Amino acid sequence: MAATSVSHAYRREETMPPATPEERLADLGLAIPEPVSPAGAYRPAVAAGGLVHTSGQVPLRDGALLATGKVGAAVTTAQARECARQCGLNALAALRAQLGDLSRVSRVVKVLVFVACTPDFTEQPAVGDSVSELLRHVFGSAGEHARSAVGVTALPLDAPVEVELVVEAG
Repeated sequence: MAATSVSHAYRREETMPPATPEERLADLGLAIPEPVSPAGAYRPAVAAGGLVHTSGQVPLRDGALLATGKVGAAVTTAQARECARQCGLNALAALRAQLGDLSRVSRVVKVLVFVACTPDFTEQPAVGDSVSELLRHVFGSAGEHARSAVGVTALPLDAPVEVELVVEAG
């Protein structure tokens, strides 16, 4: 009888639907914010073929930047990582607005992370890791991607981090 119970439980697990991206975010205590309105003459996300490209997202939360200034001076690596994660959440909001449902993301293809930093700052990959970790948690193995993390002189609004995503949608 025990073997039947285990077999029955196994079949039940097989038929359970996988968690949605939003449920996986909730596991982290996070939620997708409202999409950030464009600050210029562009769209937050554009679909072309099977790909969706987001515009650069800065770390706005509730209409305010989480931090301003250069990483390596006014902004610590830990603060920049939090900013990058918020940029990732904002990019997910733009994707959801474009696609209607994040479950339509079949693969994260590329992540671009721009870090406004001092000339001697070299931890751009550590800043980018917070976005990569978020996407891996939200999309599982489909969240694994190619990535560039580069230092730049300045970003819009004096933001310390900006993130763009390219995803494949089904």
